[in-house]
Amino acid sequence: AGRAANTPTKTQGIGAGRAANIKNCELCARKIAEVSTTNKIVVEKSTVPVRTAEAIRRVLKCNDKGLSFEVLSNPEFLAEGTAVDDLESPNRVLIGGAQTPDGLKAAETLASVYANWIVRERILTTNLWSSECSKLVANAFLAQRVSSVNSISALCEATGADISEISRAVGMDDRIGKRFLQASVGFGGSCFQKDILNLVYLCETYGLHECAEYWNQVIVMNDYQKKRFSEKMVAKMFNTVTGKKIAILGYAFKKDTGDVRETPSMFVVRDLFAEGAEIHVYDPQVSREDMWYEMAYTCGISPDKDPKLDQNVITSESALAACEGSHSIAVLTEWDEFKTLDYEKIYASMAKPAFIFDGRNILDHDKLRDIGFEVHAIGKPDPNTFDDL
Repeated sequence: AGRAANTPTKTQGIGAGRAANIKNCELCARKIAEVSTTNKIVVEKSTVPVRTAEAIRRVLKCNDKGLSFEVLSNPEFLAEGTAVDDLESPNRVLIGGAQTPDGLKAAETLASVYANWIVRERILTTNLWSSECSKLVANAFLAQRVSSVNSISALCEATGADISEISRAVGMDDRIGKRFLQASVGFGGSCFQKDILNLVYLCETYGLHECAEYWNQVIVMNDYQKKRFSEKMVAKMFNTVTGKKIAILGYAFKKDTGDVRETPSMFVVRDLFAEGAEIHVYDPQVSREDMWYEMAYTCGISPDKDPKLDQNVITSESALAACEGSHSIAVLTEWDEFKTLDYEKIYASMAKPAFIFDGRNILDHDKLRDIGFEVHAIGKPDPNTFDDL
């Protein structure tokens, strides 16, 4: 029996804002115990706090039919936009089980399924707790790299260094590697923040307060990066965006998906809306309804609570429509189509001076400046500030 249940961050009660709510995991275990008529291997696929399998095992053991259940941890490492490829050609498969004869046999049974298309060297078996912890740690390490390079991007903007050059130099060190060293407006998605907060709460629960503070700083830096981007937009546009049309290109948390959970764009839109801007959003895969749902859930604001939101945040049918007549453009998702827009045509239609804020460093900044734009990008030196670049 496979079991993949949603484990959102708790919004109330003990550990609210950090702890994972494993209610759905327990409900799944109770349903499996209720309907099973033979012994089962139960595979835990969800990202869960360490030792969740123990709770599942206890619930299953209470069945009144004398059935035997073995619980395995088999976290998925699929990325949105590449999930099928990740499943077919994973860099590893992780299976955790009880270190007992029955537990080891169950783990081997699942490993034999994966062995139909994955070489054995990539199938790792561990104890239950190592497997559960590994998924949290993997996401924490990836998010940590994003926050690390983003912290340096702020230093680059202050000193005249270029974050792309630094990332390349650092990434050529084999001990570090080049993945996840691209500076941006911040990370989003359903996993990184949730899993780090889960890790923070686990550390707090076991009295490891210094460890909890260390990992919480990854979230603090991500929040700082999003806020810094919004504040820079306002500051460069003469300290006011009230009544100005601003084009937001991209709302999903990354390209090739319509997922808006914890997307950095939402926080930038929230900040600009608070400043009185007229915001025009274009994203090829995100619906207006999804925008409002996530904004209400995460930021606590919605058209129902503030009618001005519906009036001042407009969704556009195309990038050109969003940009036409605007005072500035903010690129917040790295959609490929944004690289090839007719920026000369866009510039001609915009109020002057025309600003571009590149939150993903995907545009040709020199070419845009030649057209006439004032360009500001993450971790890139501003030629108007430095005369020795």
